[in-house]
Amino acid sequence: MTNNNNSQKGFAIPMIIAIIALVVVVGGIGYFATRTKPSPTANTQTPAGEKTLPDGTVVKVDGTMVKPDGTMEKKEEGAPVPSGVEGMMEKGSYEAYALEKLALANKGDVVLFFRASWCPTCRGLDADIKAHLKNIPAGLTILDVYYDASIALKQKYGVTYQHTLVQVDASGKQIAKWTGSPTLAALVSNVK
Repeated sequence: MTNNNNSQKGFAIPMIIAIIALVVVVGGIGYFATRTKPSPTANTQTPAGEKTLPDGTVVKVDGTMVKPDGTMEKKEEGAPVPSGVEGMMEKGSYEAYALEKLALANKGDVVLFFRASWCPTCRGLDADIKAHLKNIPAGLTILDVYYDASIALKQKYGVTYQHTLVQVDASGKQIAKWTGSPTLAALVSNVK
């Protein structure tokens, strides 16, 4: 009987180790499968104030239309505005961060939204902004800054955790900084 008991114990320990390894592997696969990585095209939008029509024509803020073949056409004073373009200059925007977009602060307000895909409150604000794009006030540009990959920007603005918002001027100088706006309306209320 002792030998049989010992052989069962000898079998049980490797079996427990195998089960633990299986749980770790399956859990790791599940973890990495659910993590979202920003794709090169994620959060990219037409530059602020531009609109792409279904036929591929890009309408710029000044009314200039760039056809898919590259030809440009300037909208004449009093000419009708293409369908879907009216009011595009009346709204703000939510777009991916790029250094050159800070210049938009020359004509309005720019807010950097330090956001992480793994942050539940960040996902909540991101979803609320996207659901209410038409409610972004004219002249306000919200720039989506990927928290995990923006070390230099985090250092520059003293950002120590995600879901931080920083209003900047065209030179990148901080005007205001706050955290935790749960909605677009709350974000807008903090803009100076």
